[in-house]
Amino acid sequence: MRVDDSGNVSSPQGGVAAAPGAGVAPSDAQRPFVDTYLAALLAQASELISGEFHRVVRAHGLSVAEWRVLATLSGGHTLTTGKLAQISLNKGPTATRMLDRMESRGQVERLADTADRRITRVRITPEGQRTVSALIALAREHEARVLQPFGLDQAEALKRTLRGMIEQRRAAGATDESGAVRREQTENESQR
Repeated sequence: MRVDDSGNVSSPQGGVAAAPGAGVAPSDAQRPFVDTYLAALLAQASELISGEFHRVVRAHGLSVAEWRVLATLSGGHTLTTGKLAQISLNKGPTATRMLDRMESRGQVERLADTADRRITRVRITPEGQRTVSALIALAREHEARVLQPFGLDQAEALKRTLRGMIEQRRAAGATDESGAVRREQTENESQR
């Protein structure tokens, strides 16, 4: 099953069917801009899909930000506070206060970096892992329900594409508040 640029789904037998949940798909020229713009589509999909699961997270007594931190650290990954904030989509000062709370509850611990004392690393504790393990299982079930209509191949292709986009954009450099790439930061880091 494949989806073309107009949202049409091709079956393995070669026929073309409308995208799931849609009638005959209009061409991109006939669609509103936000229905053709990648960033808007990603944001809408994220809001809809994440919103469904975030209700489950809150019902289990965690904030969405705490869920993201624990899910990111799950399995024993130790990350710098900066990298953790980047992956879990948390801002610096807010992340620091949240990590203080999570550390006081025994869910995470902060460690000094052995090579550079200015760097703080964060890792999940056994209590944090117990807290997040059940939610990870529920998240996998939710994901399977969301992706089931599209098939395994298409779901895996989507994930590969998104991972590639994330890696490519991170490699291009950090962005400022307007979304413009801060090239001087990227250039300075490459000269080190």
